[in-house]
Amino acid sequence: MGEILIAGTAALLVCVFLSPKFIVFLRTREFGQHIREEGPEGHHEKAGTPTMGGIIIFTAVSIPFLILSDYDWRAIGVYGVSMACALLGFADDYTKIVRRRSLGLRARTKLAVTIAISLALWWLATREAGVPDTLRLRTIDATIDLGVFYPVLIYLVVAGTTSAVNLTDGLDGLAAGCAAIVGLAYIGITFLTTGQRDLALLAGCLVGACVGFLWFNAFPATIFMGDTGSLGLGGAIAGMAVMTKTEELLIILGGIFVLEALSVLLQVFSFQAFRKRIFLMAPVHHHFEIAGWSETKIILRFWIVAAVCAAIGFTIYQQSVT
Repeated sequence: MGEILIAGTAALLVCVFLSPKFIVFLRTREFGQHIREEGPEGHHEKAGTPTMGGIIIFTAVSIPFLILSDYDWRAIGVYGVSMACALLGFADDYTKIVRRRSLGLRARTKLAVTIAISLALWWLATREAGVPDTLRLRTIDATIDLGVFYPVLIYLVVAGTTSAVNLTDGLDGLAAGCAAIVGLAYIGITFLTTGQRDLALLAGCLVGACVGFLWFNAFPATIFMGDTGSLGLGGAIAGMAVMTKTEELLIILGGIFVLEALSVLLQVFSFQAFRKRIFLMAPVHHHFEIAGWSETKIILRFWIVAAVCAAIGFTIYQQSVT
């Protein structure tokens, strides 16, 4: 447990000490966030805030993990997926900055890269880490043998999680705080329950980096994580779910991400089918913004919901292995 605390603390300190110079670097080169015109009115004043803070997050994760890791295949798989997703996010962020608009890479490009990442995770999980190609339903204590359809499940987990975290990254500190909470749950799952030291070490680095990033990303944010951070964190959480056989349980562990993504799906379906909107704006955090809640209130309450969901998910997991 000591190495996990050391790794998490190191990641936090790397983030805290490197971020100020990185923020100055981004400001000097005018690498700022472009805000959608249809977004909440209060967000337009955030235009120009330095973005691509995910670079700092994953630098902070990488340094202690690569030094302290025993390079277990499960941890390497999760780390590789998170870095690949972060690189995809970086390409998206850089494209937005170059074009000076809120649209990045083409959807088909993201789809192709996400499929490739998912296949690589499937290969590492089943061929190198020895993860069975099954879906473990821990809520009802059952197992489904997926066989050749297992790569499809992995793609759905990776694509769904990265998209959900990306959608959640709409308020200062919201995605980073929720990701840290899910990371804490995975520390408990990987270390306290199953003794998977390397995965716990990586989860500790992710939590430390997210907390360190919050020092600058908390309201009012002086830097945003961008798609580099949101896709990378989503990839890390998806990888953790695959390597710990918690794909189904991730719906509960990452409950706040699920709610954010579900709000968008419901909004789109309702408008397409009935020409009516369920929410004032989706994702749902924007609904509460327009309803008059302060940004700080929304963030804190969403963190509370995320903590409750993570606690319930961890409890279910613990009961399923005892």
